[in-house]
Amino acid sequence: MPSLKKNFFYSALLTVANYIFPLITYPYVSRVLGVTNIGICNFVDNIVNYFLVFSTMGISILGVREIAGAGTDQNKRNSTFSSLLTLNALTTFVAAVVLTIAIFVVPSLAEYRKLLFVGVAKLLANSLFLEWLFRGLEEFKFITSRSILIKSLYVVAVFLFIKEPGDYGIYYLLLTVAVVLNALVNAVYSRRFVRFSLHDLRLGDFAKPYFVLGVNFILTSMYTSFNVICLGFMQDPEQVGFYTSATKVLSIFSALLTACTTVLLPRMSAVLSEGKTDEFEAFINNTLKVFFLVGIPLVFLIEATAADIIRVLSGAGYEGAILPLKTIAPLVLVVGLEEILIVQVMMPRKMDRGVLRNSVLGAVTGTVLNLVLVKTFQAEGSAIVWLCSECAVLCGAFFAVFGRSGSGFPGRVFLKDLLVYVPLLLILLVIQHLCGNLSALLRLTVCAAIAGVYFLVVSCWIDRNPVILGLLQPLTRWKR
Repeated sequence: MPSLKKNFFYSALLTVANYIFPLITYPYVSRVLGVTNIGICNFVDNIVNYFLVFSTMGISILGVREIAGAGTDQNKRNSTFSSLLTLNALTTFVAAVVLTIAIFVVPSLAEYRKLLFVGVAKLLANSLFLEWLFRGLEEFKFITSRSILIKSLYVVAVFLFIKEPGDYGIYYLLLTVAVVLNALVNAVYSRRFVRFSLHDLRLGDFAKPYFVLGVNFILTSMYTSFNVICLGFMQDPEQVGFYTSATKVLSIFSALLTACTTVLLPRMSAVLSEGKTDEFEAFINNTLKVFFLVGIPLVFLIEATAADIIRVLSGAGYEGAILPLKTIAPLVLVVGLEEILIVQVMMPRKMDRGVLRNSVLGAVTGTVLNLVLVKTFQAEGSAIVWLCSECAVLCGAFFAVFGRSGSGFPGRVFLKDLLVYVPLLLILLVIQHLCGNLSALLRLTVCAAIAGVYFLVVSCWIDRNPVILGLLQPLTRWKR
C-alpha cells in the first residue's frame, strides 16, 4: 500500500496542476469566446453532466470504497470491478438513449443539437473513466501523471484551435476529447490490476448501494448542474456565462481543500474495515483542524478581492459575475465541511441512508428556491440557491455525524481560527480601498501574498498545528 505521505504529495501536485491549467486556459478562452458563447458551452455541458449523474449513479464513491475494501484479494477485486463496471455500462446506455431522444424531442435544445451530440460521446466515454478503481487502489501517482499529461495536451490544443468567438464548438469538442483520452488511457492501464469477466458477477450485492448513492448524486445535481440548466431556460446565455464564470473561479480555489478528502477516502475505508476506530477518529479530527486553518483565510481572500479575481481571470464584460462570486465564496468552507463529514465519515461508515436524506433536503431547497429566485435575480439568484442548498445539506450532515449537541465537533477550534483571521479580512479590505489606482493583477497579487504570509504566521507561531508544521518543515527548520 502506498504511503500516505506519497499520496498527499501526488494529490498536492495534481491540485497545483488543477490550479495552473485553468489559470492558463480560462482567461484566454473567456476573452476569445465572450460571455455569451461561454454561457452556451456551460449550459450544454451541464445538461450532459446531468445525464452523466444518471449514468454513473454512485460508482464514484462505491467503487473507491469497495475496491479499497477488497484489499489484496485478487479474485474479490476482479469480481467487484466486473460487477461495478457492468452496472455502470447498463446505466450509461440508458442515459445515452434518453439524452439522444431529448435532443430531438425538446424544442429548446434544437439550436444546441451539434454540441449535445458531442456531449453524448462524452457520456459514453465516461463509463471507462475508471477513476474510482485507481483511487480505491491508491494509485495517485498514475492519476496525477496521466492527468497532467492530458491537461498539457489540452492546453496546447486550446491555443492552437481557439482563435475567435465562433470557435466555441471546437472548445466544447476539445473538452470531450480530453475525457475520451483519459478513458482510453485508464482502460488500458487498468489491465495491470484487474480482469473483467462476466462469470463471477455479483450485481445483487452492489445494486442497492449503487442506486442509493446514485439517487444521492441525482438529488445533489438538483442544485448544482440543474441550477445552470434552470438558469439557461429562464434567462439568456449571458446570465449563464456570469454564473458559471463565478463557479469556475470558485472551483479553482476549492481544489486546494478537496485534495485532502480525495487522498483520505480509500485509507478511511481501509481503516474502518480493519476496526481501527481510534485511528479513524484521529484522521477526522486532524482533517477538520487543517481545514479550518486553510479554508477560512481562503474565503476572506475571495470576498475581499472578488472584483479583481473576475477582472484578471475572465476579463472585461464579466462584471455580472462579481456579486455571484461574493455570494458563493463561503461555499469553500461549506462544501469542504460537507465533503469531510459525508465523504470521510458517513460513506466509509456506510451511512448511505443518512447521505440520501441530506441530498433530499438539499434538492428540495434547491428546487423551490430555483423557481422563486432565478427568474427575478438571474445569476445572483442561482448563486443564492446554491449557497442555501449546500447549507441545508451541511446542517443535515452535521446532525447525522455529531447529533444535536454537536459533541465531537471542534467548535472552539473553528471559532478561534475565525477570530484569528478577522484582522486579515480587514487588512485586505483596506488594501482594496487604498490601492484602487493599481492594476487588478497587482492588487490581487499583493492581497494573495499578504494572505499567504498571514497564514504561515498563524500556522507556525499561533496555532502550531502539527500537520501543517510537518508539511512546512523545510520552512520552519531554522527555528530549531
